[in-house]
Amino acid sequence: MEILLKDLTKVYRGGVQALKGLELTIPTGMFGLLGPNGAGKTTLIRILAGILHPTSGIIRVGPYDGTTEHGRQQIKRILGYLPQDLGMYPDLSAREFLDYIAILKGLDGHRARKARVEELLELVSLSTVARRKLKTFSGGMKRRVGIAQALLNDPQLLIVDEPTAGLDPEERIRFRNLLADLGGNRTILLSTHIVEDIAQSCRQLAILREGRVTFQGSLAQMVQQTRGKTWLITTNGARPEGAFTIVSTLHTGTAVQYRIVGEPPARANMLAMEPLEPGLEDSYVWLMRTQVNPNQASAPRQA
Repeated sequence: MEILLKDLTKVYRGGVQALKGLELTIPTGMFGLLGPNGAGKTTLIRILAGILHPTSGIIRVGPYDGTTEHGRQQIKRILGYLPQDLGMYPDLSAREFLDYIAILKGLDGHRARKARVEELLELVSLSTVARRKLKTFSGGMKRRVGIAQALLNDPQLLIVDEPTAGLDPEERIRFRNLLADLGGNRTILLSTHIVEDIAQSCRQLAILREGRVTFQGSLAQMVQQTRGKTWLITTNGARPEGAFTIVSTLHTGTAVQYRIVGEPPARANMLAMEPLEPGLEDSYVWLMRTQVNPNQASAPRQA
């Protein structure tokens, strides 16, 4: 199911413009939405979920027009949504909570509803703790309950907002693997500011900055943007200065190594400098420094 957004604008009261003529096409499969806090990601996905209405623009989710009331209702029927902060009833068990949400979503048949709840508890590896109250769950377990409730209606479009924020490394890996397993014919929109989540989960992504799409393409195309701009500089301890961003710093005892993105500095206080193959984090840092024409991605150069 393809999603088309054209000239999408959202202006809040007081004149705050969260989206500024945003243009984006989201194909079927896992798609990453990457950007810093305040870039407009949450506003965008709340508009897609029908929670907010755009000020202007075009929204097409498959055959449905997301700017009309009828279209929004149809989209909600095929939507699963995990917000960043999902309200839960702490004194309900995981099974009770999912059963309650299933009723709200219109799963009226008791037998079918019970079977669906059990199926999803198994999917998110919570069957053995399904009777425990939610207030006893860890953050990662609550996120898995959250993804289970989003899947109750077997949605064609699944939207997850910052799903791994605050999770420990083991739970982050578990959640990323779970999302990857849910692909297939679904469109899954993963919104995050964590570069690693995109790198491990998505082949296609878009970067939002100040309410606009500044890049859309593949991971390889994103990395291509930074080739020839990533360097490892070793100094005698002095911090280098210049038109670049320091991505990481490593103290070796007798010297300091700086991984930078941008133009290399003058050689004062420099012991060594070597070019590096950029990674996704380097590319993200570079794209945050520069302006890229919306929806334009340079194709990888041929060897």
